[in-house]
Amino acid sequence: MQLTGSQAGVVVAVLVAAVLHACWNALLKGGKDRLVMVVLLDLTALALSALLLPLARPPAPASWWFLGLSVLLHAGYKLLLLASYRVGDLNQVYPLARGSAPLLVAGFAGLVLGERLGPWQLAGLAGVCGGLVLLLETGRAGPRGRPMIGFALATGVAIAAYTVTDGLGVRRSGTDLGYVVWLFLLGGLPIPLYAAAVHRRDLTARMRERLGVGVAAGALSLTAYGLVIWAQRRGALAVVAALRETSVLVAAVIGTVAFRERFGRRRVVAAGCITAGIVLLNLPR
Repeated sequence: MQLTGSQAGVVVAVLVAAVLHACWNALLKGGKDRLVMVVLLDLTALALSALLLPLARPPAPASWWFLGLSVLLHAGYKLLLLASYRVGDLNQVYPLARGSAPLLVAGFAGLVLGERLGPWQLAGLAGVCGGLVLLLETGRAGPRGRPMIGFALATGVAIAAYTVTDGLGVRRSGTDLGYVVWLFLLGGLPIPLYAAAVHRRDLTARMRERLGVGVAAGALSLTAYGLVIWAQRRGALAVVAALRETSVLVAAVIGTVAFRERFGRRRVVAAGCITAGIVLLNLPR
Protein backbone atom coordinates (compact mmCIF):
# COMPACT_ATOMS: atom_id res chain seq x y z
CA MET A 1 0.00 0.00 0.00
CA GLN A 2 1.40 3.38 -1.03
CA LEU A 3 1.46 6.14 1.57
CA THR A 4 0.11 9.60 0.76
CA GLY A 5 2.28 12.63 1.41
CA SER A 6 0.38 13.38 4.62
CA GLN A 7 0.66 9.80 5.90
CA ALA A 8 4.37 9.68 5.06
CA GLY A 9 4.87 12.91 6.98
CA VAL A 10 3.16 11.43 10.06
CA VAL A 11 5.31 8.28 9.87
CA VAL A 12 8.54 10.28 9.53
CA ALA A 13 7.57 12.65 12.36
CA VAL A 14 6.82 9.84 14.80
CA LEU A 15 9.95 7.87 13.91
CA VAL A 16 12.04 11.02 14.45
CA ALA A 17 10.26 11.53 17.78
CA ALA A 18 11.13 7.94 18.77
CA VAL A 19 14.81 8.56 18.02
CA LEU A 20 14.80 11.88 19.93
CA HIS A 21 13.13 10.27 22.96
CA ALA A 22 15.72 7.52 23.08
CA CYS A 23 18.48 10.13 22.60
CA TRP A 24 17.49 12.30 25.56
CA ASN A 25 17.30 9.16 27.71
CA ALA A 26 20.80 8.30 26.50
CA LEU A 27 22.05 11.78 27.46
CA LEU A 28 20.53 11.29 30.91
CA LYS A 29 22.06 7.83 31.31
CA GLY A 30 25.47 9.06 30.16
CA GLY A 31 25.45 12.19 32.32
CA LYS A 32 27.73 12.39 35.35
CA ASP A 33 25.26 14.53 37.31
CA ARG A 34 21.83 13.20 36.32
CA LEU A 35 19.81 15.17 38.88
CA VAL A 36 21.18 18.45 37.52
CA MET A 37 20.40 17.27 33.98
CA VAL A 38 16.76 16.65 34.95
CA VAL A 39 16.67 20.10 36.58
CA LEU A 40 17.93 21.69 33.34
CA LEU A 41 15.54 19.55 31.28
CA ASP A 42 12.58 20.68 33.38
CA LEU A 43 13.61 24.34 33.36
CA THR A 44 13.99 24.23 29.57
CA ALA A 45 10.49 22.76 29.29
CA LEU A 46 9.13 25.37 31.69
CA ALA A 47 10.66 28.27 29.74
CA LEU A 48 9.38 27.04 26.37
CA SER A 49 5.94 26.36 27.84
CA ALA A 50 5.82 29.90 29.18
CA LEU A 51 6.48 31.19 25.66
CA LEU A 52 3.56 29.11 24.34
CA LEU A 53 1.20 30.13 27.14
CA PRO A 54 -0.30 33.17 25.31
CA LEU A 55 -1.24 30.89 22.38
CA ALA A 56 -3.08 28.31 24.47
CA ARG A 57 -6.55 28.40 25.96
CA PRO A 58 -6.63 27.43 29.66
CA PRO A 59 -7.87 23.90 30.30
CA ALA A 60 -11.42 23.43 31.56
CA PRO A 61 -11.82 23.30 35.37
CA ALA A 62 -12.77 19.61 35.22
CA SER A 63 -9.25 18.73 34.04
CA TRP A 64 -7.23 20.53 36.71
CA TRP A 65 -7.41 17.67 39.22
CA PHE A 66 -5.90 15.39 36.58
CA LEU A 67 -3.25 17.99 35.76
CA GLY A 68 -2.18 18.20 39.39
CA LEU A 69 -2.02 14.44 39.74
CA SER A 70 -0.08 14.12 36.48
CA VAL A 71 2.52 16.67 37.67
CA LEU A 72 3.15 14.56 40.77
CA LEU A 73 3.30 11.34 38.74
CA HIS A 74 5.76 12.85 36.26
CA ALA A 75 7.99 13.99 39.14
CA GLY A 76 7.92 10.47 40.57
CA TYR A 77 8.67 9.03 37.13
CA LYS A 78 11.77 11.20 36.74
CA LEU A 79 13.10 10.28 40.18
CA LEU A 80 12.55 6.58 39.47
CA LEU A 81 14.24 6.96 36.08
CA LEU A 82 17.25 8.53 37.80
CA ALA A 83 17.41 5.61 40.22
CA SER A 84 17.05 3.10 37.37
CA TYR A 85 19.92 4.55 35.34
CA ARG A 86 22.10 4.65 38.44
CA VAL A 87 22.06 0.84 38.70
CA GLY A 88 21.11 -0.41 35.21
CA ASP A 89 22.05 -0.34 31.54
CA LEU A 90 20.13 1.79 29.04
CA ASN A 91 19.32 -1.25 26.89
CA GLN A 92 17.74 -2.97 29.91
CA VAL A 93 16.08 -0.14 31.83
CA TYR A 94 14.48 1.54 28.81
CA PRO A 95 12.76 -1.57 27.35
CA LEU A 96 11.63 -2.72 30.80
CA ALA A 97 10.08 0.64 31.64
CA ARG A 98 8.59 1.36 28.20
CA GLY A 99 7.44 -2.22 27.74
CA SER A 100 5.74 -2.69 31.09
CA ALA A 101 3.81 0.60 30.84
CA PRO A 102 1.52 -0.31 27.86
CA LEU A 103 1.02 -3.74 29.41
CA LEU A 104 -0.30 -2.10 32.58
CA VAL A 105 -2.42 0.40 30.62
CA ALA A 106 -3.97 -2.45 28.63
CA GLY A 107 -4.73 -4.28 31.86
CA PHE A 108 -6.32 -1.17 33.37
CA ALA A 109 -8.41 -0.60 30.26
CA GLY A 110 -9.65 -4.18 30.31
CA LEU A 111 -10.30 -4.58 34.02
CA VAL A 112 -11.48 -1.08 34.98
CA LEU A 113 -12.82 0.50 31.79
CA GLY A 114 -14.26 -2.72 30.35
CA GLU A 115 -12.36 -2.52 27.04
CA ARG A 116 -12.07 -5.90 25.33
CA LEU A 117 -8.88 -6.97 23.64
CA GLY A 118 -9.04 -8.54 20.19
CA PRO A 119 -6.80 -11.34 18.87
CA TRP A 120 -4.05 -8.91 17.78
CA GLN A 121 -4.03 -7.20 21.17
CA LEU A 122 -3.84 -10.55 22.98
CA ALA A 123 -0.90 -11.52 20.75
CA GLY A 124 0.68 -8.18 21.61
CA LEU A 125 0.28 -8.85 25.33
CA ALA A 126 1.99 -12.20 24.85
CA GLY A 127 4.85 -10.55 22.94
CA VAL A 128 5.40 -7.88 25.58
CA CYS A 129 5.22 -10.43 28.40
CA GLY A 130 7.71 -12.69 26.63
CA GLY A 131 10.15 -9.84 26.05
CA LEU A 132 9.88 -8.67 29.65
CA VAL A 133 10.49 -12.18 30.97
CA LEU A 134 13.65 -12.43 28.85
CA LEU A 135 14.89 -9.05 30.13
CA LEU A 136 14.11 -10.03 33.71
CA GLU A 137 16.12 -13.22 33.29
CA THR A 138 19.13 -11.38 31.84
CA GLY A 139 18.86 -8.66 34.49
CA ARG A 140 19.11 -10.93 37.52
CA ALA A 141 22.84 -11.48 37.18
CA GLY A 142 25.07 -9.26 39.28
CA PRO A 143 24.57 -7.45 42.59
CA ARG A 144 22.61 -4.62 40.97
CA GLY A 145 20.24 -6.88 39.05
CA ARG A 146 17.33 -6.87 41.48
CA PRO A 147 17.43 -3.11 42.25
CA MET A 148 17.57 -2.37 38.50
CA ILE A 149 14.54 -4.56 37.82
CA GLY A 150 12.62 -3.03 40.72
CA PHE A 151 13.34 0.58 39.73
CA ALA A 152 12.70 -0.04 36.01
CA LEU A 153 9.36 -1.75 36.65
CA ALA A 154 8.39 1.00 39.10
CA THR A 155 9.23 3.50 36.35
CA GLY A 156 6.89 1.57 34.05
CA VAL A 157 4.13 1.82 36.66
CA ALA A 158 4.66 5.59 36.82
CA ILE A 159 4.52 5.84 33.00
CA ALA A 160 1.29 3.83 32.93
CA ALA A 161 -0.21 5.97 35.71
CA TYR A 162 0.49 9.32 34.04
CA THR A 163 -0.56 7.93 30.65
CA VAL A 164 -3.99 7.03 32.02
CA THR A 165 -4.23 10.27 34.00
CA ASP A 166 -3.34 12.45 30.99
CA GLY A 167 -5.67 10.46 28.74
CA LEU A 168 -8.58 11.17 31.10
CA GLY A 169 -7.49 14.75 31.76
CA VAL A 170 -7.02 15.90 28.18
CA ARG A 171 -10.51 14.62 27.30
CA ARG A 172 -11.93 16.95 29.94
CA SER A 173 -9.67 19.91 29.17
CA GLY A 174 -11.25 21.08 25.91
CA THR A 175 -7.81 22.04 24.56
CA ASP A 176 -4.92 19.71 23.73
CA LEU A 177 -2.36 22.52 23.52
CA GLY A 178 -3.55 24.18 26.73
CA TYR A 179 -3.35 20.92 28.66
CA VAL A 180 0.16 20.15 27.39
CA VAL A 181 1.45 23.68 28.03
CA TRP A 182 0.18 23.75 31.58
CA LEU A 183 1.42 20.22 32.21
CA PHE A 184 4.98 21.16 31.21
CA LEU A 185 4.73 24.55 32.93
CA LEU A 186 3.69 23.08 36.29
CA GLY A 187 5.72 19.91 35.77
CA GLY A 188 8.88 21.97 35.43
CA LEU A 189 8.72 23.03 39.10
CA PRO A 190 8.91 20.02 41.50
CA ILE A 191 12.36 18.60 40.65
CA PRO A 192 14.12 22.00 40.39
CA LEU A 193 12.56 23.10 43.69
CA TYR A 194 13.62 19.84 45.35
CA ALA A 195 17.16 20.20 43.99
CA ALA A 196 17.34 23.83 45.12
CA ALA A 197 16.28 22.87 48.64
CA VAL A 198 18.68 19.92 48.99
CA HIS A 199 21.69 21.18 46.99
CA ARG A 200 21.31 24.95 47.24
CA ARG A 201 25.00 25.61 47.96
CA ASP A 202 26.47 24.14 44.79
CA LEU A 203 23.47 23.73 42.48
CA THR A 204 24.19 26.83 40.38
CA ALA A 205 27.80 25.82 39.74
CA ARG A 206 26.78 22.26 38.85
CA MET A 207 24.13 23.57 36.46
CA ARG A 208 26.64 25.86 34.78
CA GLU A 209 29.00 22.92 34.17
CA ARG A 210 26.31 20.85 32.42
CA LEU A 211 24.20 23.61 30.91
CA GLY A 212 24.70 22.62 27.27
CA VAL A 213 23.92 18.93 27.68
CA GLY A 214 20.98 19.55 30.02
CA VAL A 215 19.34 22.13 27.76
CA ALA A 216 19.93 19.84 24.75
CA ALA A 217 18.17 17.00 26.58
CA GLY A 218 15.27 19.32 27.40
CA ALA A 219 15.01 20.50 23.81
CA LEU A 220 15.07 16.90 22.54
CA SER A 221 12.36 15.93 25.03
CA LEU A 222 10.06 18.79 24.07
CA THR A 223 10.66 18.35 20.35
CA ALA A 224 9.87 14.64 20.59
CA TYR A 225 6.65 15.34 22.46
CA GLY A 226 5.70 18.13 20.05
CA LEU A 227 6.19 15.87 17.03
CA VAL A 228 3.95 13.24 18.60
CA ILE A 229 1.22 15.81 19.30
CA TRP A 230 1.53 17.09 15.71
CA ALA A 231 1.25 13.54 14.37
CA GLN A 232 -1.72 12.70 16.59
CA ARG A 233 -3.67 15.56 15.03
CA ARG A 234 -3.05 14.21 11.52
CA GLY A 235 -2.79 10.42 11.83
CA ALA A 236 -4.53 7.53 13.53
CA LEU A 237 -3.74 7.49 17.25
CA ALA A 238 -3.09 3.74 17.23
CA VAL A 239 -0.55 4.06 14.42
CA VAL A 240 1.20 6.96 16.12
CA ALA A 241 1.36 5.12 19.45
CA ALA A 242 2.73 1.97 17.82
CA LEU A 243 5.41 3.77 15.79
CA ARG A 244 6.47 5.75 18.84
CA GLU A 245 7.54 2.62 20.69
CA THR A 246 10.22 1.82 18.12
CA SER A 247 12.28 3.93 20.52
CA VAL A 248 12.80 0.69 22.47
CA LEU A 249 14.98 -0.66 19.66
CA VAL A 250 16.75 2.70 19.22
CA ALA A 251 17.65 2.81 22.92
CA ALA A 252 18.95 -0.75 22.76
CA VAL A 253 21.25 0.15 19.86
CA ILE A 254 22.45 3.39 21.53
CA GLY A 255 23.22 1.50 24.74
CA THR A 256 25.36 -0.98 22.85
CA VAL A 257 27.18 1.46 20.56
CA ALA A 258 27.60 4.52 22.80
CA PHE A 259 27.96 2.89 26.23
CA ARG A 260 29.40 -0.48 25.17
CA GLU A 261 26.64 -2.27 27.08
CA ARG A 262 26.35 -6.00 26.68
CA PHE A 263 23.73 -6.76 24.00
CA GLY A 264 23.52 -10.54 23.80
CA ARG A 265 21.04 -12.61 21.84
CA ARG A 266 18.48 -12.56 24.65
CA ARG A 267 18.41 -8.78 24.81
CA VAL A 268 18.03 -8.58 21.02
CA VAL A 269 15.08 -10.98 21.08
CA ALA A 270 13.59 -9.26 24.15
CA ALA A 271 13.73 -5.77 22.61
CA GLY A 272 12.21 -7.10 19.38
CA CYS A 273 9.40 -8.94 21.21
CA ILE A 274 8.54 -5.86 23.26
CA THR A 275 8.48 -3.58 20.21
CA ALA A 276 6.36 -6.01 18.16
CA GLY A 277 4.04 -6.57 21.11
CA ILE A 278 3.45 -2.85 21.63
CA VAL A 279 2.73 -2.41 17.92
CA LEU A 280 0.14 -5.23 18.06
CA LEU A 281 -1.42 -3.75 21.21
CA ASN A 282 -2.08 -0.53 19.32
CA LEU A 283 -3.65 -2.10 16.23
CA PRO A 284 -7.37 -1.35 15.70
CA ARG A 285 -9.67 -3.83 17.46
